[in-house]
Amino acid sequence: MFDLPVMTKPERKAANAFRLDLLDMGFSRSQFSVYMRFCTSYKNAATYTQRVQRALPGGGSVTLMSFTDKQYERTLNFNGQKRLPKKSGQNQFDLF
Repeated sequence: MFDLPVMTKPERKAANAFRLDLLDMGFSRSQFSVYMRFCTSYKNAATYTQRVQRALPGGGSVTLMSFTDKQYERTLNFNGQKRLPKKSGQNQFDLF
């Protein structure tokens, strides 16, 4: 999750570059400033933490959170007052 300054042209450019870096690393956009990526292990998550840290812009706030598969499966989603059906779990190995 991030909240980056975008008041000046250089700030907007840095925020957009960070967003593009996340996409290049395989993150997907969940909300406007919330991106997610499935990691197969704690070690894999630590690798992406380092990659995100190297891509951080000069200002703003960035928060990284880790959830286990079971914790993520218990996520509840609503659209207005209507509860949405559970999303299918992420497969650890997707072959293309």
